[in-house]
Amino acid sequence: MTGNRRALALTMGDPAGIGIDLTLAAWSNRVELGLPPFFLIADPRLLAARAKMLGRDVPVAEASAETAVALFDTALPVLPVELGADVVAGTPDPANADAVIEAIRMGVALTLAGRARAIVTNPIAKSVLYASGFGFPGHTEFLAHLASEARGQALTPVMLLAGPSLRVAPVTIHIPLSQVPGALTRQAIVETGLIIARDLASRFGISGPRIAVSGLNPHAGEDGALGTEDADVIAPAIAELCAEGINAFGPLPADTMFHAEARATYDAAICMYHDQALIPAKTLGFHDSANVTLGLPFIRTSPDHGTAFSLAGKGEARPDSLIAALKLAGKMANTEAELKILHALSRV
Repeated sequence: MTGNRRALALTMGDPAGIGIDLTLAAWSNRVELGLPPFFLIADPRLLAARAKMLGRDVPVAEASAETAVALFDTALPVLPVELGADVVAGTPDPANADAVIEAIRMGVALTLAGRARAIVTNPIAKSVLYASGFGFPGHTEFLAHLASEARGQALTPVMLLAGPSLRVAPVTIHIPLSQVPGALTRQAIVETGLIIARDLASRFGISGPRIAVSGLNPHAGEDGALGTEDADVIAPAIAELCAEGINAFGPLPADTMFHAEARATYDAAICMYHDQALIPAKTLGFHDSANVTLGLPFIRTSPDHGTAFSLAGKGEARPDSLIAALKLAGKMANTEAELKILHALSRV
């Protein structure tokens, strides 16, 4: 099974959250939205129960990765994984943590084996997984672990928020703000920049991507008056990226690099910490941005939000970000495949 005849693998996320609601909504509107075929890794009984709760007429068909595309037009293809306990919408249960983790494992394995085009992950509740012994800070780190385990080499994941008007990646992610200066190294910035440049070229089809790099301190340090990290760490990292042939520039004051005229000068931005990147990303594209993990040997996208337990089962959750994640995964997979073909033809 090759090319577009493969479907996207979509994981269920926390079964008590809104991921199931969003999946049902996305499939119900698949034609008008032009969604690429996908299959959900979940318990079919969960889908039937939630569809009934939401008043949605969604036929569910047990599927394999190979049969999903043929089924997609008439039913939501579901690759079964059994839950550990009955699900109450809005009430997470650690008894289902193993199934949540298994769905992710299955999605990664199918994608690495070429049986799925990419993996799209519904939101998980990390605190629920921690209670069952989950040993990773979050989705991204677990995916990198599974990929590293499969490939036998260490991999560095990079989180990119991609919306209609901004792509931005933080160098440091889920750490306290007080720890950011100590965690910020030239090597980390360079590695982030190299991965972004490579994946923008190979999966987004952007030749010679332009990468803007923020400073850490106000006014990018104000020539050292407001901090030395910008001159001592960030500027040398940018110089090293340029020496590697990357079109990177900065450090730029973060308060002036996200207005429309500034965004027109770059294809992606690198920021130094979580909120510095995610505040502009979510302000500019709160409903239609997707989370992309770069640096992995497969394509992974996800909605740019959490489980929203308070909305689960009520029909109030908007599926926009999941729709954006599904569309982006399909587009990235197409671009990557086309570029590989062109590369192969150029070598003949």
